[in-house]
Formats: sequence, structure tokens, C-alpha cells
Amino acid sequence: MQPGHGFVDVQREGPFHSWSNVHRFVDDPLGSAREDEIDFEAPLGPLGKIADASIAARTEASILYRHRLLAIDLARHARYATRPRLTVALSGASGLVGSTLALFLETGGHTVRRMKRGGADGIDVAALDGADAVVHLAGAGVADQRWSVERKRELVSSRVDFTRALVKHLAALERPPRVLVSASGVGVYGDRADEELDESSAPGPSGEKGAAFLTGICHGWEEAAREASAFTRVAIARFGAVLSSKGGALKKMLPALSAGAAGPVGGGQQWMSWICLEDVVGALHHLLQHDEAKGPFNFVSPEPHRNRDFMRLAAGALHRPAVIPAPAFALRLAFGEMVDATLLPSQRALPKALLAGGFEFAHPTLEGCLRFTLGL
Repeated sequence: MQPGHGFVDVQREGPFHSWSNVHRFVDDPLGSAREDEIDFEAPLGPLGKIADASIAARTEASILYRHRLLAIDLARHARYATRPRLTVALSGASGLVGSTLALFLETGGHTVRRMKRGGADGIDVAALDGADAVVHLAGAGVADQRWSVERKRELVSSRVDFTRALVKHLAALERPPRVLVSASGVGVYGDRADEELDESSAPGPSGEKGAAFLTGICHGWEEAAREASAFTRVAIARFGAVLSSKGGALKKMLPALSAGAAGPVGGGQQWMSWICLEDVVGALHHLLQHDEAKGPFNFVSPEPHRNRDFMRLAAGALHRPAVIPAPAFALRLAFGEMVDATLLPSQRALPKALLAGGFEFAHPTLEGCLRFTLGL
């Protein structure tokens, strides 16, 4: 392969008898184009040949997904091609959003310092020194396990206390970063029925249980991050449900959706604010590149859906029904009060600040996001 014109991936160990993927970059009337050529030999000899058609179809879908993703990424990098490359310190780099963001930034020529846990307060001080920007995504998973007293303490500590310690270290730097982008969630609004929520909407009430507990965490998390506004620009990313087949809420739903065993959750009337993973990455990049971008930003699609409609559309994308309900009482028995914070609250959030700042969603509709991320 001629240097600069392509590369080849070859399987050394894996499920196939052999596998090679040739990636070529060729001249195109609009500049350049990418071509993929895959040769494989299934395992198990003649028996493996039976699966050739299925493997080829899934491989074609995967390649189409990667080509579409490459086009999105290149367009976003091209928009800021004249801007300086950044050194970005990134917490939560091993998570779904962090790992995807890190790869995106590096392909655009930026330097990413993946922060590791260190020091008495867990802050990787070395990664912060000389960084142009800090993207803070770290925090224990809200919906990863049932909430015990100990788990609730960890949820608070990993967000509020950790963010406060991070800001303290940033303030002590000789040259603080030019921007801190810190995560939060639309849980800050609490349970708001049919009310449309933008960044000017007041936070919901805080408390010790369910949605109110999560609201309190998000409010404290944001307040800790805002302390950095004394010496740098601060932008708050309030995440809705991040949709990706690689992790998060959608991956957890896929087994039930694929089996036709999904349906409305807790009655299905509550509004769900969601966003495609690729638009999360694009929006974080947007906040890094726009020097005027500060304050809260709802990281959600312009088209929220009621839960019943969300489940119907998600199941429909897989050609499955969505008629088996998940009653609230059964969910509470299985998962405890975490359900009242994550699955049952109604949050009809809108991305007013992102749209006003000129951000363009690659996947503003649920159907488009699902078809993209599921390779349909």
C-alpha cells in the first residue's frame, strides 16, 4: 500500500480463519473518497460457508456506518480548520462519551490527556498543567446499580466533591485553562410534566429521594463547576439520554427491543430527552471552539418524545412491536428509587442555547439517530 493512500487491517487472532480490510483513499471530483475492500474466510470450513451471506450483510452495514461517521467527523473538523489545535485534559476518558470524544479530538489534530485517578483527592494534576481546555465527564454511573445509602454517597462524592477539588487545582495553576466544560444532566430540572425546559428554566426542587435526589446532585455539581468562572470560561453540558449501540441507555434496551418484549415504561406519558452520541461529541467540540459559549447547555435533540412514542419508534426501527408495558411498581421492586430518578420523571428539554450558538445536529430526529447508530 502506497504511504498516504491507505492502510490494511489484518486479523492476527480472532473468530475468522482469515480477515483483511483494505482502506483506500482515492481522488474524487470533490476532493477525495474512501474505499473499503474486505476479504474473509469463515471458520469451520464448509459449515462456515453457510454464514457467509449473513456476515457479508453485517460487514456492509458496519462499513456504511463508519463511512457516514467519517463524513460527519471530517465536516466538523473542517469547520474549525483555521482554529489552533488544543491540548485537552479529559476526565471520564474511559466512559462511552469520553472515549469517543478523545478519538474524535485526536483525529482532528488535538492533543488529549486522559486524566487518571491520582493524589489524595483523585485529581491527576500533571494532566492539567499547560492544558488549553478541560472537559470534565467523570462520575459514578447513575443507573448502573440499585441505590444503596453507600451508592448515593458515591454519586454525590464522584460529582460534587470531585468537581470542587478539580476547580481548586485549576485555580492554583500558573496558567489556568481557557475553558472548563463540565458535565451535568437534565435531571437538574426534576419531574416537570409537559413543561418545555430550556436553559433559562429553574432547577427542580432538591430532596433525599428519587428525582429530587438527582436534582440536588446536578445542582451541586454545576455550582462546584461554576466556581471556576472566577478565572476561566465555564460551560455546563446537561446531558439527556445518550443513544448509542455501544453503551448507555439504548444498549441496555436492545435485548428487549430485539425480542419484541419492550413497551411503555411506567405508563409512557413522561417526556424523554435524548441525544445521539455523535451529536454529544459534536456539541462538546462546539463548546471548546466557541469562546463566547458559557453557562448551561441542554445536550438533547430538538425533538423529545413521550416514552410510549420513543419505545414504539425504537422497536419499529428493528421491525418489532412495543406493546409489553413495564409498570412503575414492578420497576421499583426491581431497581428501587433509582427508577424514580431515571426512568419515570418527565423532562421535555430543548437545546435552545446550542441552536442559538449555531450548532448543527447530525441526527435531530429519533428515526435518523436509530438508523445511524444501529446500522440500518
